[in-house]
Amino acid sequence: MSQRRRRSLALLTSGVLALPLLAGCGSGDDEGGPVAAGQDIAATARDKVADGGVLRWAVDSLPDTLNTFQADADATTTRITGAVLPQLFVLDDKGRPVANPDYLEKAEVVEREPKQVVLYKLNQQAVWSDGREIGAADFVAQWRALNGKDSAYWTARNAGYDRIEKIERGKTDLEVKVTFAKPYTDWRSLFSPLYPKQVTGTPDAFNEGARGTLKVTAGPFNLGAVDKKSGTVALTRSARWWGRPAKLDSLVLTAVPRAQRPAALAAGKVDLAEIDRAGADRIVMAHRDAERSPGAGGAAAHGPGAAVTPAQATLSWATAYGTDEGKAAAERETRAQNAEAAKAYADEQSALRTFTVRKSLEPAYTQLAMNGASGPLADERVRRAVARALDRKELAEIVLKPLGLPAKPVGSHVALAGQRAYADNSEALGGKDLHAAQALLADAGWRRGGKLTEPVGAKAGSEAEEGQDDSKTPSGPGTGNDGLYIVGETDGRNGDGLDRGLPVVESAIKTGGETSPQGVRGERIDPSGQEGEAGAAADPDAVDDAKRGPARDGEAPGPGKASGSPAPAPAKQVRTSGNMLAKDGKALNLRFVLPAGPGSEALRTVGERIAQMLKKVGVNTEVTKVADESFFKDHVASGQYDLALYSWPATAYPATDARPIFAKPEPAADGSLLVEQNYTRVGTDHIDQLFDQALGELDEEASRELMRKADARIWAAAGSIPLYQRPELVAAKPNLANAGAFGLGTPRFQDIGWKKPQAAKEEPKKKK
Repeated sequence: MSQRRRRSLALLTSGVLALPLLAGCGSGDDEGGPVAAGQDIAATARDKVADGGVLRWAVDSLPDTLNTFQADADATTTRITGAVLPQLFVLDDKGRPVANPDYLEKAEVVEREPKQVVLYKLNQQAVWSDGREIGAADFVAQWRALNGKDSAYWTARNAGYDRIEKIERGKTDLEVKVTFAKPYTDWRSLFSPLYPKQVTGTPDAFNEGARGTLKVTAGPFNLGAVDKKSGTVALTRSARWWGRPAKLDSLVLTAVPRAQRPAALAAGKVDLAEIDRAGADRIVMAHRDAERSPGAGGAAAHGPGAAVTPAQATLSWATAYGTDEGKAAAERETRAQNAEAAKAYADEQSALRTFTVRKSLEPAYTQLAMNGASGPLADERVRRAVARALDRKELAEIVLKPLGLPAKPVGSHVALAGQRAYADNSEALGGKDLHAAQALLADAGWRRGGKLTEPVGAKAGSEAEEGQDDSKTPSGPGTGNDGLYIVGETDGRNGDGLDRGLPVVESAIKTGGETSPQGVRGERIDPSGQEGEAGAAADPDAVDDAKRGPARDGEAPGPGKASGSPAPAPAKQVRTSGNMLAKDGKALNLRFVLPAGPGSEALRTVGERIAQMLKKVGVNTEVTKVADESFFKDHVASGQYDLALYSWPATAYPATDARPIFAKPEPAADGSLLVEQNYTRVGTDHIDQLFDQALGELDEEASRELMRKADARIWAAAGSIPLYQRPELVAAKPNLANAGAFGLGTPRFQDIGWKKPQAAKEEPKKKK
């Protein structure tokens, strides 16, 4: 199963180290190109970082488990285990796996035939906190727990571990020899984190023993108190750590909801926190206000009361001190509450001046997903047309340009810029081309001005297909219960709460039951360009060209015109799609589902801009905003959508982690589809074969080339259209070193700390 995790962005571990390349692997450091945006962590040499101190770091919630291999593990689980457990391979600032010398002297493939053998040579100083050496017994216990053969272990995934044949001690206790039954290119993904055998040795210990505590650790920090009442987890410097000691005395992870983080920062509850665009704007405005010249005066340009006009303020004062005692008392109370809120906001703004915003791009990309299981998008030509109607550059700029971040569209489904597997394969589908989009739609049989026979108010797209339910995926691995980061559902991360000052775009389609403006003949005009039933032409081939033609034979006389004989029965009226597309009596309507909650404002703006782009080629979109808690479960996972926007995490191991996202759905015995994590329901046998070949290819360069070929085929299938890499915004104290927006890399926990104060410079002596 994928090493992805719902509510987290990736299994990324710490470090910026060099990996010795395997003999015969000719990959260069420039493979994959530069990262789109580097880390912003105030990188500081260790000798410039003070020893001691406490860092309070905001997290979304306390973890339900400390076992990363269980289905309810989350981002906080990953952060804790990254600091307290062995990570044999970590990710550098380009998102590339590198060996961690704190645990490994060397790890390499020593045999390829007849079977793959990997030899791990452990750091001879590496020990568990109970004093026992890290060794083969820990590897064996973790393999047996995760290989899927013993159902008593409640595991969320077994990818890679199920390909191992045996694990044994090498020539010394410091060597571990792993033999694979099937070759596995992503062998570096295994045993990170590595748990002690006390956790993985028995089903009971695995299932329950590491949910609330870790009695034995082996990292720069130990697990301290987990206080659910205060919502904190304390990590303390490990006395048994053999590597460079942690700079901090203590790292306190503090649960703070995203919306409350500006207030928590201002109150001194946290020193470091990922924030959304609104929070970042408050910090920027706090600095801007502080730079205003003293005595500038004037009303606040933001915060409570900022939108009150002079006329409203005058009316409020008049009411508060007017003759109507009842209204006056109520108004005075309201004014007092507003004044209190304004003062609290001003105090918070003053405190927020002590923070800075560090920014980069997250290891995740936002995509437009198209449901290819049913409806118009089951036709690949329609999916390709939708994709070619999009200006991906413009969509990326909507989100990233206001933040001063690079706005280059993502060109790959399986890697991000900087990672070795990355290549821009979008040309396999083609860029924006409205003529090509229209030609594809025409080839699929969709025509402007087509006759409509479906009932007014019929459901759009896939929702019109009754009885469709391909959401019956098995519980556990491959169900979507781990690994998917849903914008709006999980935590409203960085930048999907942007408020760029763009105008709100109306939904491109309104249902037939809504009031419509009156046309020139009094007919109801659908906003999409479709004629109403009462005023459409009698000619079944007529096309609405928005012009009033001469009266037809049999047309009822106009007002004031007498008829010498009874008027004939009116001809049956025919609706057409007007300037939009129709086929077989149905308009081309696509249901576009977006999350409605706070933190997803930018996502909705992007969705509405997509709707505008599609309307230019005659495609109607019915934008539906749904509750965050139902967005994924009731719509994306269950297939009740045509178009949707959500994000996938990046991975250093695409042959393993990306396969379930793009695997061809398989029919189940009950007629439903087993989709794994492929919620677009679009896949091909060829794509699956390329993934399988890449997974078993031990020549790393050849494996990456197979992944690039798979990515090109995924582009061509047009089920998922990557748009942009998500922004990462982090509020931090300016004197905090080696922490902030980590980009594709992850923290090196022992190096995080507070900068030493700079020595005061001596003032030059004044000349006499």
